[in-house]
Amino acid sequence: MNERPLVLVREPAASLAEGIVTHIQRSAIDVERARGQWQAYVQVWRDLGWGIHEVARRDDLPDSVFIEDAIVVFGDVAVITRPGADARKPETAAAEQTGRDLGLHIAHIEGPGTLDGGDVLKNGQTVYVGQGGRTNAEGIRQLADIIGPRGYSVVGVAVTKALHLKSAITALPDGTIIGYEPVVDDPGLFPSFLPVPEEQGAHVVVVDDHTVLMSARAPQTASLFEARGLQVISVDIEEFEALEGCVTCLSVRVR
Repeated sequence: MNERPLVLVREPAASLAEGIVTHIQRSAIDVERARGQWQAYVQVWRDLGWGIHEVARRDDLPDSVFIEDAIVVFGDVAVITRPGADARKPETAAAEQTGRDLGLHIAHIEGPGTLDGGDVLKNGQTVYVGQGGRTNAEGIRQLADIIGPRGYSVVGVAVTKALHLKSAITALPDGTIIGYEPVVDDPGLFPSFLPVPEEQGAHVVVVDDHTVLMSARAPQTASLFEARGLQVISVDIEEFEALEGCVTCLSVRVR
């Protein structure tokens, strides 16, 4: 393992525009613009001092840029998922190889379980897992069996209004759950919940105890976070948002 933290990323496929869309209306995707946005996203991590590890690109897998759905990392354990959409199941092979290359211990979600990494929200030792269109109860049970012995508590969360749990909520460095209420099934489930004014504002990646990475399309939410004392780094990922993607699913953090 490297001494400095790593982010795993996967270059957009040439077929990106054919990615699956379920909860929003399909719109035209500018693949070249998306590629530029992805490069800028990766550069942000590089500028922050993180190492970059690229998973091999596959042009026949349109959604493969959303690497988070294929592999979830808990310390030195990489859980290789079993995506709920059959067309996405081949994405996990290269993700698993990457985990092995990095010396991570490998665990698998096996059928009939399904699990998308976008449904997994780590918040301290609590792991919220969305159960809905892509992740089922058996996938959640298997994940709990894998990470429970490592001190994690797994909590299932109904997801009916968004593609993934992290399409609706994420968490700030202090553990506060943030979400865009119209797509959150039950805000009262969480010990602390902060509604945000923009849907894209519900998605943050925690960089450190004082810094979050988020979409440039949520300026009101960014101001809200800054008023709470956080440093906000904003990135333009509009082309990926048109495919129900967000800042979390374009990378996997290995700390």
